Amino acid sequence: MNTVVEKNLIDQSGVNSRHLDWLESEAIHIMREVAAECSNPALLFSGGKDSVVLLRLAEKAFRPGRFPFPLVHIDTGHNFEEVIEFRDRRAAELGEKLIVRSVEDSIARGTVRLRNPATDSRNAAQAVTLLETIEEFKFDACIGGARRDEEKARAKERIFSFRDEFGQWDPKGQRPELWDLYNTRVHPGENMRVFPISNWTELDVWQYIAREKLALPNIYFAHERQVIPRNGLLVPLTGLTPALEGETIETQTVRFRTVGDISCTCPVASDADTVEAIIAETAITQITERGATRMDDQTSEASMEKRKKAGYF
Repeated sequence: MNTVVEKNLIDQSGVNSRHLDWLESEAIHIMREVAAECSNPALLFSGGKDSVVLLRLAEKAFRPGRFPFPLVHIDTGHNFEEVIEFRDRRAAELGEKLIVRSVEDSIARGTVRLRNPATDSRNAAQAVTLLETIEEFKFDACIGGARRDEEKARAKERIFSFRDEFGQWDPKGQRPELWDLYNTRVHPGENMRVFPISNWTELDVWQYIAREKLALPNIYFAHERQVIPRNGLLVPLTGLTPALEGETIETQTVRFRTVGDISCTCPVASDADTVEAIIAETAITQITERGATRMDDQTSEASMEKRKKAGYF
């Protein structure tokens, strides 16, 4: 390729724009395939960086029209306030319908039972509330921001991931997706989980955020926070995650690589306070974001797969 032309394909973040263009085009195609083939889809939007990217892709796929699906969030009740505020503000800016269903309501109904509802992690319990929400609205497809590089179980997912009438996932019973042809047929009660950014990496996501100049909750950027060093992680000091006997509390400069239930989501030590700094940091990290930040994924290598088989996203 002509050197001048090739240089013009490199944006200010040092990214070859053709790579992001390809990923974007594939994701838009997948979203339009959902809209064309599924009768009642939904897009899961938590306010996190991956779902922010999904919203931008949906804008490119369907604007100036309305999205052909509502936004849905399963709220554990133990989410970071900054993320919930951002979620509501972003949905309002887009003028799209946001459906919120709460694990707290599932606890009240008795469909979720925890030993201590006030302090126990509700992360895995989201699966129950999600299945109840799918049944309530009769969704036949739920679009989410999971990526194959996040975790071993998610690497087994198809882009159109089939769920049976009980909402369960069988990694050995998924449909082939040769030549990007997707089988979206489901019987009543069955549904699909669809992952348009399956082939993206964490670095791709941040590079796309930089290129598209997307806003994010501020906890993704470096800030001072009280944390508790525990088992190689930095546990945020909160009412849900207090210091245990003998533990020390430190004030460190940290950022969150992923946002989720407070009870199981940890920040990492970092002074990256801009998207460009985060891209540089992400480019050299050797630990996945879930491996570095999620306490519930450290119980065993099979913990995510077990949750997914039971209906977790």
